[in-house]
Amino acid sequence: METLYQKFETLLQNTSTDFKRYLYEKVSWESKMVGIIGARGVGKTTMILQYIKQNLDSKKALYVSADDMYFSENKLIDLADKFYKNAGEYLFIDEIHKYVNWSRELKNIYDAYPTLKVVFTGSSVLDILKGSSDLSRRAIIYKLQGLSFREYLNFFHNYDIEVYSLQQIVNNEAKIPSIEHPIPLFKDYLKCGYYPFEVENEMNLRLGQIIVQTLETDIPQYANLNVGTSRKLKHLLSIIAQSVPFKPNFTKIAEIINVSRNSLDDYFLYMEQAGLIEQLRNETSGIRGLGKVGKVYLDNTNIIYNLVGEKSNLGNIRETFFFNQMRVNNEVISSKTADFLIDNYTFEVGGGNKRQKQLVKDGKSFVVKDDIEFGYQNVIPLWAFGLNY
Repeated sequence: METLYQKFETLLQNTSTDFKRYLYEKVSWESKMVGIIGARGVGKTTMILQYIKQNLDSKKALYVSADDMYFSENKLIDLADKFYKNAGEYLFIDEIHKYVNWSRELKNIYDAYPTLKVVFTGSSVLDILKGSSDLSRRAIIYKLQGLSFREYLNFFHNYDIEVYSLQQIVNNEAKIPSIEHPIPLFKDYLKCGYYPFEVENEMNLRLGQIIVQTLETDIPQYANLNVGTSRKLKHLLSIIAQSVPFKPNFTKIAEIINVSRNSLDDYFLYMEQAGLIEQLRNETSGIRGLGKVGKVYLDNTNIIYNLVGEKSNLGNIRETFFFNQMRVNNEVISSKTADFLIDNYTFEVGGGNKRQKQLVKDGKSFVVKDDIEFGYQNVIPLWAFGLNY
């Protein structure tokens, strides 16, 4: 355990608390068991280390990564037992999905040590969701998304911008008073601002690694798929990247990559939960996607630029940004008359010359335009929707 403590202290000393993610203040850190899930690279590890550094006595807390060599010879529940008997109060377990039988042991820890508080994270959304049934009555689960445009301005450029609600945004009340011309920064964000990587010029390399690890490791491990399946997943992602947003013809795609129709449904869901794609449905969908899929998008605009580069379709980029940013605090579904429907509001997304012929002027229909700095009446600048979280 001494080695684990040394690693923990080193990480703590090198953790900055200058910038905190939107989820930081929402987590019920004092609950008995908390799970924080999300795609690779969005900042889960940093967030829990920040909490420890600012709020806890490090002698009563311990951070470990479940893929540490320590666990090749030691069980997680045995570590919890030693930690608890030495007056430990807060156990933080990172990358929990990399530990075999993690769900069962977390449940046993919860039941055996009544005063021990446990926070765990998982880079693979898939495994956490798969195993959380055993923990549904025990753990509070939170999902962390990548940086919003607002967070990007803070993290990379030190602009402190407030959060605006959907109602404030459609009222054209969203402002960035400290930035005279937001569009150049907005375009940078679309290319390389979604992931909180410290060095921006390493973004493409690191994001490429995340995509490969997700396709070759996370999804196959979760679904007990073979190596050949990871090649099919790569082929499928390539098809999606070159076509999005598109209304999927599942039968045709299944023929192209040589899989069954039912398997393809699962592949799409796996990639969605892993943070690679997002499916726009026509009604409240739940975890299994009960609503019919209207369009398929890549998860965020950084992935688009990583996979397709400057050949990316601008309309696709705009719609992907809107969908990505608004889904954190809102249920976003497809609209019969426009691109998106949120509550009773419809949104048609386009460039600066976008017209609004198909929209009904009822006070609930809006044109979302890229390349404009200010909104007017029912026209709203696209960047404003990046201030919602």
